[in-house]
Amino acid sequence: MATIAEESGWSPRYAFMILMSAGIAVLGLLLSSPAVVIGAMLISPLMNPILGFGFSLATYDFREMRRSLTALALGSAIAVAFAGLIVLLSPIKETTTEILSRTRPNLFDLLVALFAALAGTFAIIKGRGGTIVGVAIATALMPPLAVVGYGLATWNMPILGGALALFVTNFVTIALSATIMARLYGFGHSLSGQQNWLQSAVLAIVFVALAIPLAVSLSRIASEAVTVNAVRAFLAKEFGARARVTQLSVDFETRPIAVRSVVIAPPAMSKTHDVLEAALEKRLGRPLTLQVDQVLLARANTSLDAQRARLLASRDAATEAKAEADGVRRAVAMAAGVAADRVVLDQDDKRVAATAAALPDATLETYRAMEQRAATAFPAWRVTITPPVQPFPLIRFARGSDEIDDAARQAIGASAWAAQRWNVPAIAVPGLPEAGVAPRRPLLSQRRALAIAAILQTLGVEALPARATGPTVRLSIAPGRAAP
Repeated sequence: MATIAEESGWSPRYAFMILMSAGIAVLGLLLSSPAVVIGAMLISPLMNPILGFGFSLATYDFREMRRSLTALALGSAIAVAFAGLIVLLSPIKETTTEILSRTRPNLFDLLVALFAALAGTFAIIKGRGGTIVGVAIATALMPPLAVVGYGLATWNMPILGGALALFVTNFVTIALSATIMARLYGFGHSLSGQQNWLQSAVLAIVFVALAIPLAVSLSRIASEAVTVNAVRAFLAKEFGARARVTQLSVDFETRPIAVRSVVIAPPAMSKTHDVLEAALEKRLGRPLTLQVDQVLLARANTSLDAQRARLLASRDAATEAKAEADGVRRAVAMAAGVAADRVVLDQDDKRVAATAAALPDATLETYRAMEQRAATAFPAWRVTITPPVQPFPLIRFARGSDEIDDAARQAIGASAWAAQRWNVPAIAVPGLPEAGVAPRRPLLSQRRALAIAAILQTLGVEALPARATGPTVRLSIAPGRAAP
């Protein structure tokens, strides 16, 4: 008890380690590096106040519970704020797979938190506490906190909400599991220095309040598991005893839910899509979209090896196509900061498009980098992310020079890219001479404009004249040239 009380409160060392762990975690998430995220887990001190809180619930120690909760709340707030600050200052703000993997709690996340709590409590009671316990506890807490900071900094509500739900669910699981484990080992209210009926009532209310979000999460997870089992049973019944459901996935994030499956069945058991979808909607009592790839195997004179080869080829192709499409849709949705159902996807032509949400401090270069990163991750797809309408970036020249450096070239490229995404065929360039007019001795502003226009032309965007300004040039949409 003395060891727990000493380690579970607020201290300068605790605050410093929280900052370092949160910083390493968010950098690992931005870089999509599991090794760096693990480094953050190794030094996270969040295990101490959580175990202190769990033991205080077991012993009815109101004072210790307040100390632990204060340390945990302050540490969590500092971690979120520091992670958000790093994201704001970082030139990389794209959503990565490491971030996406921590935006929705599921049964495995709950099991990680449960096993971590049991291992941590047991090690503390047996005097075996150490770094390995911190790793187990931090696995379920510090990365989601860093993702909350990322979602706050980019104002991406789907990511922020999902990571916060994961954090709360795992924290409650850890705290209540530690409490139960401590009570099983004899840590009760008799160990508390002061205890009265008021404290008992308050702590009982706290216990119940903590159990509510966990119960809600478990209920949702159980409901999803029941739905998946019901879908599998329905498909097995519809296609008969000789059929086999080899692949099944249910996406609960879409509205309506999306069901995809691969079924191996005899040709006589072939089903039409509309009949299957209507029957499944009636069975579940909720709207849905259904995609069933039917692999029909005939009892012909073909060899078993040939049938097996066709089966494996069909199953692998369907599985890969589905997984690829889901991954593209999810990645583009998160990168654009919109819901998955706002992403337009054409699986046949391998094209995916989304209109990005307005993110704080995001420039056209930011949105262009998002699109390029998504396109690099899925090279077989044509990815299009349309940025929200905003001014083109400034193009800066050195005093008295018309040379275009890398920064200016990047700004011109971002302007041309945005114009194409907005369906704008022409951009107004300040200082550009009228068409057919070739000054014998062009002014500096004209030389600069001509250099910009030449680059725009290579990028497929028309340049039109506009009034010149100073050493900084800002392009604009040509009046009356915006396409519908």
